[in-house]
Amino acid sequence: MLIDTHCHLTSPELRPAVEAVLARAAAAGVTRMLTVATDPADLAAALELAAAHPRVGVIAGIHPHEAGRCGAADLDALAAAVRTDAAGPRRIVAVGETGLDFHYDFAPRPRQEEVFRAQLGLARDCGLPVVIHARESEDRVCDILAEYPALAGRVVFHCFSADERVAARALALGCCFSFTGVVTFRKADTIRAAARSLPPERILLETDAPWLSPEPHRKVRPNEPALLVHTARSLAATRGESFETLAATTTANARRFFRLAEE
Repeated sequence: MLIDTHCHLTSPELRPAVEAVLARAAAAGVTRMLTVATDPADLAAALELAAAHPRVGVIAGIHPHEAGRCGAADLDALAAAVRTDAAGPRRIVAVGETGLDFHYDFAPRPRQEEVFRAQLGLARDCGLPVVIHARESEDRVCDILAEYPALAGRVVFHCFSADERVAARALALGCCFSFTGVVTFRKADTIRAAARSLPPERILLETDAPWLSPEPHRKVRPNEPALLVHTARSLAATRGESFETLAATTTANARRFFRLAEE
């Protein structure tokens, strides 16, 4: 049994066929999925999907790519949705994905930081974990996370793609690490080395579907939660563990980190 802790079921590639996507996931042993909303409009669609499918949870945030278009009203809408959801039935299990992207720089870096800090504050105030997007910005993200000690143990680096040095720094801040199909790629030796360095209780699995299809299905588009099994098998081999051990550990980690109820 596996949990896909980060996918985008409301994306144009997956939403039209979501019933079939969920059925294939269940057949592959992926019993829970957390769909990520990257702006307020996406959040409305994600909440509607979760209401219809109890095994789908929602991660709500404003992606760093959207930070330049994000105004005070958008942040207020996000905060209102998170606080309203807390009154039950709870469907939003985390804030994110939020962070910094210095690879594409679709938004000015100072604005990315402002929107990032606003979401860290929201997560802190609402007692929710945070899902981090960090691309070529991991050290700056760690600098900022160090200013929010109340979030220690409640932060996960989504699609962790950095090296052992960064992993060690984030580990010291109490962070968890989620791995996608990238860890299966032939040239991902640096990421695999980082994955081997981590304690088992800090590791999660995700697809980031519809992107990042794992080997041996890297050419498959779109990626979907059913393919998580390939990432799990590859990561288990990388760490010298059995698939069953890794599956049980990462599932328990996901339930604990996101406070998911037992099925």
